[in-house]
Amino acid sequence: MMKRVTMADVAKEAGVSKSTVSQYLNQRYEFMGEKTKKRIEEAIGKLGYQPNMVARSLKQKSSTTIGVIVANISHEFSTRIIQAIEAQFHQADYHVIVCNAEDKPEKEKKYIDMLLAKQVDGLIIFPTSTNVNVYNELNLQDFPLVFLDRSVPEVDVPTIMLDNKQAACLAVQELYQKGYEMLGILTNSTEYNVTPRVERIEGFKQACRKYGLPVQEKFIQGVALENMTEKIHSIMIGEDPPDALVAGNDLVLMEILTYARDHHLRIPEDLAIIGIDDISFASIYNPAITTIAQPVEKMGHKAATLLISKIAKQKQTQDEIVRFPATLISRSSC
Repeated sequence: MMKRVTMADVAKEAGVSKSTVSQYLNQRYEFMGEKTKKRIEEAIGKLGYQPNMVARSLKQKSSTTIGVIVANISHEFSTRIIQAIEAQFHQADYHVIVCNAEDKPEKEKKYIDMLLAKQVDGLIIFPTSTNVNVYNELNLQDFPLVFLDRSVPEVDVPTIMLDNKQAACLAVQELYQKGYEMLGILTNSTEYNVTPRVERIEGFKQACRKYGLPVQEKFIQGVALENMTEKIHSIMIGEDPPDALVAGNDLVLMEILTYARDHHLRIPEDLAIIGIDDISFASIYNPAITTIAQPVEKMGHKAATLLISKIAKQKQTQDEIVRFPATLISRSSC
């Protein structure tokens, strides 16, 4: 078995002390000459030295690792915002571990326990909303924590979100201005009061009232994804079906588009469609899909910088909810 290269081996090869190598590895160069730095760098390269990250994290009380627990990684929004988060942490020399809770509270809790056992320095969670006791326990321990996409009213944690009501209002306004009157909105299940789903439905209703459009409860549904096709069918074959549907997110949009294709519905002649979340294929679909875009890069950047501040124990003004405005991207589907 190959012998593990130690810090002492690097020190001997470079002709310096172990403490000097340790200072180099921790980027403390204040009293270190360029020649010394060069010798240590060459010794590390020659010997193939890999620092013991576990030992370093125990000594420094930092693992330079962040945990991100995503509610459902199937959403394109989730993968795009994770990219933004990772890029920001990479600049700050942190590693990121991503976990997918699949909208299951029990799985989310297991991942929280696992990441804490790995001594991550902080967590960004897209909360499933039901593990309130777990979130509050982290708060009591002053553990660096940021929520993303969803709020939990019972927990005082900085939260980054879309202005969901404004997003739904943009969709209704666009449809109203294009002359549509019978509108509906479909989202995933609202069983756990998941913030974006509940707020988008509420914003949709408020906007319909604002523009004098009928609020048709039978066209306003939060449904489990596996039952979505059946629900769309029951809406579309009923008396006076909607002439426009708003998809609450990208996965719901896929279900509506699939249904329209399978039942030979012409878009937008038979059914107008707007999707909340600007998915990557929206501009090349035929017809191109009108969408409501989230500023994912800005949201991911804000979540990461907030968590870095909490880890550094920099002064926070307050644990507030920061909402970002949505943007309408008008295309051909309505």
